[in-house]
Amino acid sequence: MLTKPARAPTLETTVQRYLQDALGITPKVRPWAGGAKLPYFLQDAFEIRELKLLDRPVLLAIDRQANKPALANVRAQLDKLRALAGHPVVYVTGALASYERKRLIEQKVPFIVPGNQLYLPDLGIDLREYFRPRPQVPDTALSPATQAMLITTLLRKPWQADWQPAEIVTELGYTPMTLSRAVKELTAAGIATLHSEGRARWLRMERSAADTWEHAKPLLRNPVKRRVWAHPIPRLKPPHVRLAGLSSLARNSMLAEPQWPIYALSPAQWKAATRAGVKTLPEQLPGTYEWQLWHYSPALIPDSETVDPLSLTLSLQDDADERVQLALGELKEHFPW
Repeated sequence: MLTKPARAPTLETTVQRYLQDALGITPKVRPWAGGAKLPYFLQDAFEIRELKLLDRPVLLAIDRQANKPALANVRAQLDKLRALAGHPVVYVTGALASYERKRLIEQKVPFIVPGNQLYLPDLGIDLREYFRPRPQVPDTALSPATQAMLITTLLRKPWQADWQPAEIVTELGYTPMTLSRAVKELTAAGIATLHSEGRARWLRMERSAADTWEHAKPLLRNPVKRRVWAHPIPRLKPPHVRLAGLSSLARNSMLAEPQWPIYALSPAQWKAATRAGVKTLPEQLPGTYEWQLWHYSPALIPDSETVDPLSLTLSLQDDADERVQLALGELKEHFPW
């Protein structure tokens, strides 16, 4: 006899389970009696449920739409629903990108992502189940130029334990002063030892490439200085810019492509773009790109459409989305060792 496949739990059910796991309570979630009286645009956008949370009546606005509207629209819809219902309203959705979570928190919009994050500022609750706190960066963190030099060396095939930093400095376009500082930083951190052959200075990695990477990671920074949103920049198109962030990760894993493309820019590229009159936008809008402004050049690998896998890992290692963390595990297959 054929058995029917088990039905996937609804978002409503996963909310109930998440509240039980996170807060130790089992609230009764039921349809809200006033839902049929709401304007059609609210009925189309959300399934409305009610529950008592810590003895307070609360409405859940469960997102119906596969393609989520702009956050500005969500906030306006929730404000309207709260005004009509006279109760606190919590936005519920299956997933949020890190920049979306940040924007909602900045705007004090209560939300639940079941199994991931619970943010209820009115109740003083901000639980992040999968949030990985950023490790404290030691005072001896490598400078951006030294980090770029180290990553360039680690990416070389075949791996060479002995290398001339002057060659890497020339390749990346840094100055002799930067060379001297990088040598001091790498030797002081125990990443490499210095030796000379004639007039040439060499650095030697005493560890394998993989072990050097793990040893150096606590000293490495997120390469992304900040993120801005702007319309496509005519002068900055592939191959002159590299896919970054979730766009790059999607190319190297089973992760789905983000809704909007993400590109990385070097400091010089962004300076040229602003001089050309490029204007940033207050939030991401349809047809715009996310531009990551990096501390160093995103083009450490020649002839590549994406940023290098090591810098990409550093840029996403603190992302709270479990799917991103799984994709980063897949990305390790693209490391050169």
